[in-house]
Amino acid sequence: MRPVRAPHPPLHRHGTEADQQRGSVTAELAVLLPAVVLAIVVILAVASAGVMQVRCADAARAGARAAALGQDDAQVAAVVHQLAGEDATVTVTRSEEWVDVRVAAEVPLGPLSGVLHTDVVFSALPEPTGAAEPGEGT
Repeated sequence: MRPVRAPHPPLHRHGTEADQQRGSVTAELAVLLPAVVLAIVVILAVASAGVMQVRCADAARAGARAAALGQDDAQVAAVVHQLAGEDATVTVTRSEEWVDVRVAAEVPLGPLSGVLHTDVVFSALPEPTGAAEPGEGT
C-alpha cells in the first residue's frame, strides 16, 4: 500500500487575494484623482470669484460715497483702487440726482486669468453742498 498524501493547494498565478485588492485600489485612485483635482480647482476658482465680487462691491460703495460727498473723479478712483486693487477699472457717472460708480475687475486665477470678470455698480444721492445754514437769509 501506498501512503496517502495530502493534496497540494492550488497555485495562484496572479498573487494572493490581498495583492489583487491592492492593485484595484491603485487603479481606482488613478481614475478618481483627476476628478478630485478638478473639483478642488473649481472650488478655488469659485471662492476667488466670490472674494473679488465682494472686494469690488465694497470699493464701489466706498467710491459712490466719496463721490456723493463731492470728491472729484481722481479721488474716487484712488479710493476704489485702494479697496479693489490697482487692476480694477473705475467709471464715475454723475447726474443731477445720482452718482454712479462702476467697478470692473478680472478674477485672478493664475494661468486662467481673464476667464472670469466681475462688474459692480453702486449709486448714491449727492450730498447737498454750500447750502445755507438754517436761519440764514431770512
